Amino acid sequence: METSEKNENINEILSEIAQHDSQMAFNTLFSSYFPSISRFVMLHTSNAQDAEEIISDVFSAVWTNRKELLTINNFTPYLFSIARHKILDAYRRDNKDEPFMLGEENFQLFLGTETSPEDEFISQEEINRMNDAVESLPSKCKMIFKLVREDKLKYKEVATTLQISVKTVEAQMTIAMKKLRQAISGQAEN
Repeated sequence: METSEKNENINEILSEIAQHDSQMAFNTLFSSYFPSISRFVMLHTSNAQDAEEIISDVFSAVWTNRKELLTINNFTPYLFSIARHKILDAYRRDNKDEPFMLGEENFQLFLGTETSPEDEFISQEEINRMNDAVESLPSKCKMIFKLVREDKLKYKEVATTLQISVKTVEAQMTIAMKKLRQAISGQAEN
């Protein structure tokens, strides 16, 4: 129910933006999506200044195309698609010869996410160990894991955003979960 309530709320916000050019609704939308879009962009940029410019471009594109917002069935993958295209545009514009670099910030993957009472007993050391395990994942696997775990996208939404198959998302999540289990069991053995 939380997801459907969130979707209804987002749809109301999008409606306010599209029909009434509401700056207040746009600010609410920005606040809701800024953290997840920032993480996504930082995975593909080498510095905060580039990321800031791309994030600004993403939300500017939403505002510029606000009259079409009511035609979008699922806003989250739409927004991530815009981010993906803005990242590619920036990459092409800068004529970089080197491949994309991952952001150097260590995102606190498991802090700030919804937890059950059992999860509250995980020590900071275990959280650090799991973060290290996630950070050691291959870049594509890490990106998919973070989109699913942090941004709470469905496999199909991740597949659409990254223009890959759902099977690839499933395979990469299996790899990520296996490595996380190994990190956890490795700690238990020590």
